[in-house]
Amino acid sequence: MTVNITLDTNIIDSLDLSPIKKAIAKLPSNKAIAEYEQQLQFTINYQLSATDPRELSEVPEIRLWFVRVDGTYPWLPFLLDWKSGELARYSAMIVPHQFSRSEGIIYNPEALEIFVMQKIFILSDWLKERDIYSNFRLKSFAKLFGYEIDDAFIDSLN
Repeated sequence: MTVNITLDTNIIDSLDLSPIKKAIAKLPSNKAIAEYEQQLQFTINYQLSATDPRELSEVPEIRLWFVRVDGTYPWLPFLLDWKSGELARYSAMIVPHQFSRSEGIIYNPEALEIFVMQKIFILSDWLKERDIYSNFRLKSFAKLFGYEIDDAFIDSLN
């Protein structure tokens, strides 16, 4: 049931959201969307020079495309394939960070905290609207980024 969205240089440079809009339109908008939880992957075919050492999340055009997607579908992390690293890559597109050869991605701590809490608020409401139990999901999401979210806090969002 994996949903794969392929992005190329033209799609990214023109900020064209049609590939993701088509994929999202095929998904149920009710509780049945839970069947697609953690099933979305992106294939990014962006033309870089062979001598360009940047990671994809360091390319401003790619980051801008993902910022636009995040503004349009702020609940998208629910669909991203966490196990394949899709959530980490997505967050690297949105959250300021640096790369370390020994430690990998090092997010700006304040920006990461804001990102995680914003997504907790958005996902909590979005999941509630679809009658999908959210406490475990929200706690798991936060834990991926090193945060512990208390059940009482999540319950207070109701």
